[in-house]
Amino acid sequence: MCNCRKRLNFADSEQVFEQTMAIITLTSDWGYSDFYVAAVKGTILSQIPDAVIVDISHDIAPFNVRQAGFVLKNCFRDFPQGTIHIIGINSIESKECPHVVIKADGHFFIAADNGVFGQILTDFEEAVTIEVPQDTDSFNFVTRDRFVKVAAMIANGVPLSEIGSPYKRLNGGLFCAVVRDNSIEGHVIHIDSYGNLITNITKEVFELERRGRQFKILVKGNFYTLYTIDKISDSYLDVDKADLVAVFGSHGNLEIALNRAKLATLCGIELDSPILVKFGEDDVQPTKVSLF
Repeated sequence: MCNCRKRLNFADSEQVFEQTMAIITLTSDWGYSDFYVAAVKGTILSQIPDAVIVDISHDIAPFNVRQAGFVLKNCFRDFPQGTIHIIGINSIESKECPHVVIKADGHFFIAADNGVFGQILTDFEEAVTIEVPQDTDSFNFVTRDRFVKVAAMIANGVPLSEIGSPYKRLNGGLFCAVVRDNSIEGHVIHIDSYGNLITNITKEVFELERRGRQFKILVKGNFYTLYTIDKISDSYLDVDKADLVAVFGSHGNLEIALNRAKLATLCGIELDSPILVKFGEDDVQPTKVSLF
């Protein structure tokens, strides 16, 4: 939690008032046209009146835990330690996907263990299954009726050991690119609001396998069009408008884009579309390097 101090001076004396406020983030696939976001926020404020609520995203594709994990993985460390992250994606509990609280890197995460944790974390300090009963008879809105209750307990200093039993193994994990002798086979794991393709090919893996060799990045678009790129740029502006560009983003993954245009929309490329990096000389010729 975030410690905020308000300092007031009175004549020759000084009084310091300290107030601890809970920071709670929300990540979901609810969108904004329904009541879900407002209902969860209202419940948080009813139980934690001084809470600071931050919307990370409510535009996650329905049930897409990989997208939710990618988004949260790339921003949660920007929040102060002690922040509580509620994830409302595919949240109905089952034997295979229990409700879990995890403490990792000084942060708390509340979600169903449906694979989303494996997209965010590689290790954790403590994890428990949630054994706190919810206060309603409906089990279809557990983010409001159970996760918020647990967040309030954490904000009030309740140890995880009083929330549930130890939980040792997380479901799922990162979908890593496949490395072969002269290629890396990856896929699109996220498409941002600019239509840029973010892949699961990391800079570390790319450089390790490249070994100074020439390369071509191959992307298949609609109508069987093959797009190729043979260089990594530092910026989107290193190429002309509407030209293809490949960069390693701040997230450390290979990103493919069109300068000032939406690659995914214009070329018909979707989540999970394959991305191939080929090393060495070959006869693959670019079909398209620009839309104009």
